[in-house]
Amino acid sequence: MAKEYSQIQDETLLDDQVLIDEPKLYKVLLHNDHYTTMDFVVMVLETVFYKSHEEAQYIMIKVHREGIGLCGIYPFDIAEGKVIQVLQLARKNEFPLKCTMEEA
Repeated sequence: MAKEYSQIQDETLLDDQVLIDEPKLYKVLLHNDHYTTMDFVVMVLETVFYKSHEEAQYIMIKVHREGIGLCGIYPFDIAEGKVIQVLQLARKNEFPLKCTMEEA
């Protein structure tokens, strides 16, 4: 009798299991422009993306030299929220900083 119950329980567990796809990830990118100050970019990286001062400076230099820099890779909702935060901060401080996201 115990064997039958165990088999039923195992079968039920298999039936209840659902395969869940990993969420798609998105890169959040900053783009260089000729007006946004380097200090502002560092501040954005520290406050929105929680980068250390050293990491923020490294990314800021990469954006300045290469025209684009990776801020992080996140699920869609988080990436979208961070892009919105960056754009709002930039507009509030009258900078044309461009921030985008693309599938990783």
